[in-house]
Amino acid sequence: MDKVRIDKWLWAARFFKTRNLAKQAIEGGKVHMDGQRVKASKEIECGVVLRIRQGWDLKEVKVLALSDQRRGASEAALLYQETEDSEQKRALHAEQRKSLRGSEPQNYHKPNSRERRQIHQFKREILDDK
Repeated sequence: MDKVRIDKWLWAARFFKTRNLAKQAIEGGKVHMDGQRVKASKEIECGVVLRIRQGWDLKEVKVLALSDQRRGASEAALLYQETEDSEQKRALHAEQRKSLRGSEPQNYHKPNSRERRQIHQFKREILDDK
């Protein structure tokens, strides 16, 4: 294969579960090829650098091989190589997010009946004061 559509390749490389999700990400500006936004029909070649935003993570990968068929995860991992800088940044950001979670209340739960009554009573009192 010389060229493959970028949406097919992203799907085959298992970045997205469906081609439609890959297409939506491309159209939403979450995928850049060599620093430029692309269209879903753009054909990619080996050696191209892609920047892919998935949730909180930004992955920068170099295309090593082309495929338009979705296979197992171990085979899909052979299609690309994530840059070391990208891996380090993702690990750093993940660690920062993890440390921020420590400041959240630990025992957050859905309010039970008693707590719901207290919430409703509190809201009524606030509205009555206005």
